[in-house]
Amino acid sequence: MNLTLEDIGRLAGVSRSTVSRVINDQDSVRLAVRERVQEVIRLTGYTPNAAARSLVSGRTGVIGLVIPSRVHSLFEDPYFSRLIQGISAASNQAGNTLSLFLFQNEEEEAELYPRVITSGFLDGLILTATRMADPLLARTAVGEIPIVVVGRPDVEGVSYVDVDNRGGALKAATHLSSLGYQRIGLLGAPVSTTAGLDRLNGFVEGLAACGLPLPPDLRVDGDFSEASGYVAMRKLLAHQPDAVFAASDTMALGALRALKEAGIRVPQDMALVGFDGLPGSENSVPSITTIRQPVTETGARAVHILNDLVTGVATAPIVEIMPVELVIRESSGTSRDSAGSDVE
Repeated sequence: MNLTLEDIGRLAGVSRSTVSRVINDQDSVRLAVRERVQEVIRLTGYTPNAAARSLVSGRTGVIGLVIPSRVHSLFEDPYFSRLIQGISAASNQAGNTLSLFLFQNEEEEAELYPRVITSGFLDGLILTATRMADPLLARTAVGEIPIVVVGRPDVEGVSYVDVDNRGGALKAATHLSSLGYQRIGLLGAPVSTTAGLDRLNGFVEGLAACGLPLPPDLRVDGDFSEASGYVAMRKLLAHQPDAVFAASDTMALGALRALKEAGIRVPQDMALVGFDGLPGSENSVPSITTIRQPVTETGARAVHILNDLVTGVATAPIVEIMPVELVIRESSGTSRDSAGSDVE
C-alpha cells in the first residue's frame, strides 16, 4: 500500500500541510508535532515522493560529478576510484542522488551545459581534473547552480577543495636533501593543471631552501600515468640524478620499472619519492616513500561544501585545503651513505 501525506497526517493527528512542512524541514512546526510526525514516518516506512518534494523545495536532491574526457584511464587509476568512493559515500549519507557524467570528447563536454545544467535536473555540480583555462569550468562557473571543484581552479570566485600540493612537494625536496642527495631530479606533472604547477613550484622552493637548484636537464614532465613515468625516467637517466621526486605515485611506479630495467637499484643507487599515498606505492618492491594525500576525505568534503551552498548554509566561494603527510618507506633510504651500502 502506498501511503499519502493525508494518511500520515491522519495517523499523526495533523493536517496534510503540516506533514508537508515537516518533510520539507520548514521551521513553522512545533517541536512536539514535528517529532510525532517523524515517528509516524519512521514506523510506517513512508518515503516522500521525490517529484513532489522537488516542487515544494525547489531542489531535486541530485548532484552531478563531472570527470572530463581527457581522463581516459578513469577505471584503472586508483586516485579516481578513491575520489569517487569518497564522493559517493558522502552523497549517500547526505541523502543525495549522485549522477556521474563521463565524456568521450570535448564536443560531448560542451553539451553538458545546455543539456543538463540549465534543465533544472541538478542541485549542484562537482568538477574534477580541470586544467588551466578549462572551457568546461568557465561555462559552469557563470551558471546559476552551485559548483565545487576538486583541485585549485584558475577561475576567481569558485568554491573548491584541494590538498596542499605545494607544501607536499616541498616536503619531498626537503626530505631528499636532508638525506644528502645533491642531484635531485623531477618527474613533473602537467603544468597545464594547477596540481602539476603547485607541485613543481613547491619542489623548486624546497630545493632552493636547501641550497640546491633544479637544472633544466633534471626535469622531465609526464601526465600522471605510469607509462609517462616510465618514459620520463628513461630520459632522466642520461643526466645521472642521484634521487628523483615523481609528482604522482603512478608515475613513480613507472619510474621504478624503468630503473629496474636499467639495473639501477633503489635506494642503493638512486632514491625515489612519489606523491598521493596510493596502495601501489606501499605494495611495490621496494615500497615507495610518498606524500600521502587524503583522497576519499577530499571527495567527501566536496560533497559537504556543495550541500552547504545548495541549502544556503554557506555562500561561495568556499576554499578548503586538506593537509598532506610524508610517509617514509624503503625507496628513499635513511641517508645517502646508508642507501649506497648493501645490507647483508
